[in-house]
Amino acid sequence: MRVFFTGGSGKAGKHAITHLQGLGHVVVNADLVPSGLDVSELLIDLTDAGQVIGAMSQFTDFHELDAGTGVPRYDAVVHFAAVPRVMIGTDGECFRINTQSTYNVIEAAVKLGIPKVIFASSETTYGVCFADGVVKPDYVPVDEDHPTVPHDSYAMSKVCNEATARSFQARTGADIYGLRINNVIEPDEYATDFPAFMDDPARRRRNIFAYIDARDLGHMVDCCLKTDGLGYQVFNVSNDDMSVGIRSGEVIARFYQGVPVTHDMRPDETFYANDKAKRMVGFAPRYGWRDVLS
Repeated sequence: MRVFFTGGSGKAGKHAITHLQGLGHVVVNADLVPSGLDVSELLIDLTDAGQVIGAMSQFTDFHELDAGTGVPRYDAVVHFAAVPRVMIGTDGECFRINTQSTYNVIEAAVKLGIPKVIFASSETTYGVCFADGVVKPDYVPVDEDHPTVPHDSYAMSKVCNEATARSFQARTGADIYGLRINNVIEPDEYATDFPAFMDDPARRRRNIFAYIDARDLGHMVDCCLKTDGLGYQVFNVSNDDMSVGIRSGEVIARFYQGVPVTHDMRPDETFYANDKAKRMVGFAPRYGWRDVLS
């Protein structure tokens, strides 16, 4: 497939692009800064609607001129670009950039007849990650039916983006899938960061004790590219296990007292349920911190 990928210069995007290229997909990265990857790139401002639709409808590399058949069409858009969290700039700019860029990307995609859009939503939509103080989930494990009522501008932008995507899908019939991505972990971070999580599990409370390996995130994107006809969907994206070394029963006793538990949990089961992604698109995460740490 020919894929227009936004935000491929970021942490998650670099791994996703590399994974997709390894599977034979042709990827064009659209970002403000170069990625350093061996990939065709267009450096654009996604908050400018003209730049977005222009980028999706133009040549991207010299080799595309050789066929003499005009600008090649995209099969899908993957939209990962965003201000990645609160407290980088102002709250208002975080919300403006994230919502405006997402509107522009989806609008351009559907107007150009691109049949599939996959966009990055977030674990933060559930209102736990960037809360002022301690906010517990309404129940665990947290699935896609859990309420999304956050208090911070980043998570608000992601909830707004989901509403935007759902509306565009209803109007056009395109497949638009939102990925509520948990904390993205690169392979080298297991050795550098996870020993501290083993020593102090409370460090992972805001991430609902979950994570997603960057390589498995790339696999999830590919699963969505291969799955047609689902209309509008949102999927939690996480690995199968927790990001701490204690058992699920201890996590419940220490951090989730009084929170309803919807089923008997395995000792290392994630509190960020990924069952829907497995069932509907064939997601099958392979990597994890236990491959590196004992």
